[in-house]
Amino acid sequence: MSPQDAFGGTGAVDTERVGEELSAGQKAAILVEALPYIRRFAGKIVVIKHGGAAGEEPAHLAGFAEDVVLMRAVGMQPVVVHGGGPQIGALMNRLGMETRFIDGLRVTDAATLDVARMVLVGKVNRDMVGAINMHAPIAVGLSGEDAKLIVARQHSSELGYVGAVHRVEPDIVQRLLAGGLVPVIATIGSGDEGQAYNINADAVAGALAEALQAEKLVFLTDVEGILAGTGGQPELLHRLSCLQLRQLIDSGVVRGGMLPKAQACLAAVNGGVGHAHILDGRKAHALLLEFFTREGVGTMVEP
Repeated sequence: MSPQDAFGGTGAVDTERVGEELSAGQKAAILVEALPYIRRFAGKIVVIKHGGAAGEEPAHLAGFAEDVVLMRAVGMQPVVVHGGGPQIGALMNRLGMETRFIDGLRVTDAATLDVARMVLVGKVNRDMVGAINMHAPIAVGLSGEDAKLIVARQHSSELGYVGAVHRVEPDIVQRLLAGGLVPVIATIGSGDEGQAYNINADAVAGALAEALQAEKLVFLTDVEGILAGTGGQPELLHRLSCLQLRQLIDSGVVRGGMLPKAQACLAAVNGGVGHAHILDGRKAHALLLEFFTREGVGTMVEP
């Protein structure tokens, strides 16, 4: 059975359950509104970075999996990149290992690297692949080490086995997409000499989107998007040009954990990616709301 045929089986997304409180007319209106967006994005590559903090709840992961399967079913080509920082930290705590950070990056010795590989490749990746394949057998798990997908260089000697993206060799991803499959990528890369490195997932997602010349790069995180404004109620910025985003970064409005995401958005769009999005991954069906409705739910960065 082909991946495309799999969508017709009993594992398909239960649209009756999703819309059980809507009338027939309301359901039809939703489908009509989505139709031009489905046509526009058919055949387009979308790189989705799923943050560890955005999907720790099983219900969030299940909803994310439904979104990915539906995107593939309507002709989009999703590529999932995931982190797993909270899960790595939790296992290190259970093992009694010390965690140190420098400028937000985890100091990674050989033992910490072993934990990161176990968690990212052996746990988080398998959970995500399994959640998607509950609906259709289309997800394939891999890491940046496979087929030299992500070639890394050491970030700095003081951080140990933390890598920076040196280059992306996307052939394995392109082959999977051509077969109708959904690559799910853990962000462990390897150097030219074969040494494994743990790499920031935001940087990997941005570099991969640029290498694939994706239509969209999406960051699912645990905030609404990019916020700005004075006082106690900052405003969500729904659309930003690259110039506006650069000004927010330079002025210090964008900082902390949002900074690497914003920088990755900026680099990707400047490098040929159509649009970049930052969404709250805790919101039910955030991907579908952003792509297939007029309003959207997060921040979109455009050229």
